[in-house]
Amino acid sequence: MSPSASNGTPRLAVVGIPANRRAGLFQDAVRAAGLPAARTVSWLEVLRGEAVFLPGETVRIDSPGEDAEVDRMLRGGDDPARVEGSARWYGRFTAAVREVGRAAAAAGAVLLDGPEDIAVLFDKRLCHGVLDAAGVPVPDSPTSGPASGPGAEPVRGWADVRRLMAEHRMPRVFVKPAHGSSASGVMALETAGAGRIRATTSVERDGQGRLFNSLRVRRITTEREVAALVDALAPDGLHIERWLPKASQRGRVADLRVVVVAGRATHAVVRTSRSPMTNLHLGGARGDLDEVRAAVGAAGGSWDAALAVCEQAAACFPDTLCVGVDLLPATGWRRFAVGEVNAFGDLLPRLTGLPGSGAEGLDTYGAQVAAVLAASARSQAATAHDRAIPDKHAAHGHAATSHHAAPSHDHVTSPHDHAAPPHDHRPDGRAPESGPASNDRARNDRVTHAP
Repeated sequence: MSPSASNGTPRLAVVGIPANRRAGLFQDAVRAAGLPAARTVSWLEVLRGEAVFLPGETVRIDSPGEDAEVDRMLRGGDDPARVEGSARWYGRFTAAVREVGRAAAAAGAVLLDGPEDIAVLFDKRLCHGVLDAAGVPVPDSPTSGPASGPGAEPVRGWADVRRLMAEHRMPRVFVKPAHGSSASGVMALETAGAGRIRATTSVERDGQGRLFNSLRVRRITTEREVAALVDALAPDGLHIERWLPKASQRGRVADLRVVVVAGRATHAVVRTSRSPMTNLHLGGARGDLDEVRAAVGAAGGSWDAALAVCEQAAACFPDTLCVGVDLLPATGWRRFAVGEVNAFGDLLPRLTGLPGSGAEGLDTYGAQVAAVLAASARSQAATAHDRAIPDKHAAHGHAATSHHAAPSHDHVTSPHDHAAPPHDHRPDGRAPESGPASNDRARNDRVTHAP
């Protein structure tokens, strides 16, 4: 993840959807930093085998979401609102990302996002297993780790879900498509004995049994309908995890999206909802970060420790510059767990950095550009230092051999570098009212996939 540089100025390229708001926000950050516009390589070019990278470029990989043709090529269907096909999407997407990595390396360009990191981040089972192995607090899960690995629990349908819930004493669970995003296909499931069951989900089935994402969260109370949904989702792979009771703010359940750039938590937004899913496109609303900090302190907890959990999760993906961590506060606001880590979890328009983070006044994209510039400056300084040492030795009649060779990987660090003091995140006021961390688009009350 070493940024390239020419005459001290990185030359940036981004793999993304050219007309997408993500690409626009990143270009705005590039211009604000006084850099030339980033060269855009479209996902269509990548999928058609036409992508070209240039020597010395620093390449950022962004989401392939919100483009119907790209979704058709990845998923194989003709309706982006469909839920099925996520396993096919995952296989084609990760193959394309690895090809970007090979092409960039062959051209002498470098990536800000590791292809293998992305492959783990887009498989909830793998991601949960990596986090758990690293000691990151996560909800219990019987499906954590490689689906075909030792001790892996098969989830072939509703019968397996029921069995795993009983064997692991989990009366309340989240059932998630292994490769879903933006709450696509997610089901919050509760059982209470004597056949009583309730599921909360945004998935809907049409008359032909096909599954679609919807903007409407609904509750299902018959086991027959729950079983039909789970059986339809299972072929693409399912991940099950314990449903942790979450803290609340003003009578609504709450969690946080925390963006970590180059190892440092830089941005945070509170998400609240009356349903188990806090995604804003499903009726969630932004909460008050000041109130969260106050609640954590009043409970005897530590806000810095909560952010440290996010940084610990991000450290599991060292070849990726930026991730979005879904942080779950337990009831009482003293303990936190990580629900998910998102490769493209930085879409938080107009949200500026936490005080003390080094990203004050910068949005999530600006913080990433600043991190690239900081690493480039360090690389240039190290190169100049190494060149000066042989000259000094030569001037004193010594052999021109440097014992201070620059490291092979000058990893990008946070905008303020890790020499900065520890966290001192003072309240930064209510989160702005602009769009959600999710970037789903509604169409006829359905939601297209938007990783």
